Amino acid sequence: MYRSDSGELATARAELVRYGDRLLADGLSVGSAGNLSVRVGDAVAITPSGVPYPDMTAAAICLVALDGRRLDADGGDGGQPETPSSETPMHLAIYAATGAAAVVHTHSPEVVALSASRRELPAIHYAVTELGGPLLVAPYQRFGSDQLAAAAVTALNGRRAVILRNHGAVVYGADLAQAYHRAVLLEWLARAYRLALAYGEPVVLSEAQLEEVAAESRRRRYGSGRPPRS
Repeated sequence: MYRSDSGELATARAELVRYGDRLLADGLSVGSAGNLSVRVGDAVAITPSGVPYPDMTAAAICLVALDGRRLDADGGDGGQPETPSSETPMHLAIYAATGAAAVVHTHSPEVVALSASRRELPAIHYAVTELGGPLLVAPYQRFGSDQLAAAAVTALNGRRAVILRNHGAVVYGADLAQAYHRAVLLEWLARAYRLALAYGEPVVLSEAQLEEVAAESRRRRYGSGRPPRS
């Protein structure tokens, strides 16, 4: 259940501010573009609309219910609350369709360039298995619209990331750290693909090869912090 004084929500607010700063430092967005959110029980903490990341504070982070209702009657410091991100519908749609605990939406340049020129990001490197495999580019829809939210969920198609035509990308994870790492990985994969195209038509990994990588990653428990069993 939602509690405005929840320690988890306080932690989520602080994390969103910290990762918002990283979004700019890592070149994944500019200005106030892009957005991040964390789910805490029945509540979603999400970055506000139009607030530059260097100016963002924990009190500025907005709280909404899973059905989109506002949960913060004031701005956390007694003032007027900020407006939730225009992409709140897309975040909520992803929470409804997946087991996500955090969502990161970027406007990173390599991904934006790919989104305008390709229909998918193929498996040019086995690291794509962390995102669930080759990624589709969702058809263009206006930012902030329910149509964009639906297109993103459809193109996820069992993946953990989706590229949005002429827009950017959305990734999710079990926590904000994992979701953010996947956003960085996606930008790296898009850049690697662009560089590969400069040499000619890239060779891509087959489904069987990707499944072999996924199976070995599970055996080694990559990402679990625990060593594999002998």
